[in-house]
This record gives sequence, structure tokens and C-alpha cells, in this order.
Amino acid sequence: MKLIAAAQVKTDKVDVHALARLLAAGFIPEVWVPPVPVRELRSLLAHRRRLIKNRTMLENRLHSVLHRHHLVPPEGDPFLPAHQAWWEALPVSPTERLHLRHDRATLAVLGPQVAEVESELERLSTAEPWADAAPYLMQLPGVGLIVTLTLLAAIGDITRFPTAKKLVGYAGLGSRVHDSGQRHRTGGITKSGRRDLRWALIEAAWRAVDCQTYWKEQYEHLTRRMEPNKAIVVIAHKLLIAVWHVLTERAADRHADPELVAFKLMTWSWKLTDEQRGGLTTRQYVHYHLLRLKLGDELTHVVRGGAKRLIAPAEEVLALKPELRASA
Repeated sequence: MKLIAAAQVKTDKVDVHALARLLAAGFIPEVWVPPVPVRELRSLLAHRRRLIKNRTMLENRLHSVLHRHHLVPPEGDPFLPAHQAWWEALPVSPTERLHLRHDRATLAVLGPQVAEVESELERLSTAEPWADAAPYLMQLPGVGLIVTLTLLAAIGDITRFPTAKKLVGYAGLGSRVHDSGQRHRTGGITKSGRRDLRWALIEAAWRAVDCQTYWKEQYEHLTRRMEPNKAIVVIAHKLLIAVWHVLTERAADRHADPELVAFKLMTWSWKLTDEQRGGLTTRQYVHYHLLRLKLGDELTHVVRGGAKRLIAPAEEVLALKPELRASA
């Protein structure tokens, strides 16, 4: 396409003949057209990002007014409705008071909208075609519900990528290489793929190095010879390879921490309705997905924040889901 655009003689007729010859020679690759569920999920996630961006912009603008006038906000979240009288009593000019009132009114509208979008994302995580793949991604460290759905929406059909290397290239996380003659130079990542996929992996990487020993050790080893931001990109690259394997093989991550995975499944379950859990309780829902992952069969409880949270026995879940017996 660059050659066509830079041609000395460029007309529609000449361009059509050039494209026809390239097509006949097999030099024009096929383009995957995302099905409707993928397009809708991408659109919903993009809508959520816009809402979050607008909410952050408004909060920053309100904070800037407080900084400009050297005002100390109330403890906790200063934008809660309980602090409305405090905002109205601020010693600012009538013009600034108008700005504050409008920004806070818009902020009050954005909150329920974000919550509504996230409620819909929670529903989609248990609906086809995402319900089958979601637990395999949720088991990975740093990968929560939003990151899981972002990965699934960006990747679409994992069978499009015959190797993990192809998926890395699609995400733009591969290294630039200039190899000619005796010269061999490498650079940063290409950034030629989907931006939302890279964002999700970087977010997951930062969380992974904070919450799991294996990834923390990998990160510390990398930071001995490179900057932290470059090291986290390498971790994101490795996480994406793990994403390809767990989705392609439908298997548990070999570095997974069963108790951490169980707690993530538990927090996911708390956001779902009984219908979305398929009639299972939270305890049953956690062990159901552990059985699917073939992970933590002996796990009976999860300890978090000093609280012991029980998990339903395997036999109880197998009695409700007998189809799991063949794979258990």
C-alpha cells in the first residue's frame, strides 16, 4: 500500500490493477472480521474507558481548585454526597463556584454509568462466548475481570494465532530488529498492534510482580540490568505467552497459586447473581472452576485478611455438575 501511495502515476485504474496482481500472487493477507459479540464487547470496554477518563479529568479539575486555594479536602473520598455541604461552603468566587457545581453534578452522573457498564461486563463474563475462556485467564496473576474481558475482546479467536510469537506480534510487544549484513540492532517494542491489549498486559504485569513470588523474582532479576519500565514490558511479554498457552491448551498456569486463584474466583463470584453462577453458591462456584482448571483439588478454604473462607467439597460440586467427573 505504501508503494501505491508513493507511485509517480497514481490513478484508481492503475491502483486496481496493482491490487489485482498482488491478490493473484497471494501477497494480500486475509483480514479477520470480528464477529458481533467481539465487536460489542470491544465497544463496551471502549465506552467504559471513556467514562473513566472523563471521571478522572473531573476529579483532577476539582482537586486543582482545592490546591489553588490551599484548601484541605475531607478525609476519605471528598466527592461523596455526604460532603456536598462542604463543597458549597468553600470560599471561592461565584464563577468558580459555578464550575465546581457543574463538575460535581457531572461526576455524580458518571458514577452510576460506570457501575452500570461494569455490571453488564460481569454478566457478559458468564455468558457465551466468554464464559468458557474467562476462568483460564482469571487464574493468571494480575488478571482481574476487566483485564480478562479486555484480553478476550482484543484477541477474539485464539486459534487465529498458531504460535505465541504471532500473538506477541499482534499485541505489538515484539522487539524491533534491524539485521543487515554484519549489522544487528535491536530496539524497543514495535507498538504496531492493539493498544488496549498492551495496556491490559502492562496493568496485569505490575499487579503480578506485586502479588506473586515467581513474577516478583523475574522482575527483580530483570531490574538488575534494565530500567523498571523496560523490565515490566518484558514481564508483560511473558504473561502474554502464558495467555496463549492457557487459552490454547485450556490448562492451568504452571506457576499458578491455587489459594490466590481460589480467592480471585471468590471475589468474581461475589459480583454475580445466582442465575449468573448457574444456581451454584459462591463456595460451590469456586470449586467448580478449580475442578475445571484441575487446580487445588485439596483446597478446602481460603485465608484472606485474617478471615477463613470455606470452599465447597469436590464431591458436593461433582454431584451438581456430573459432567466434570470425566475430567476431574
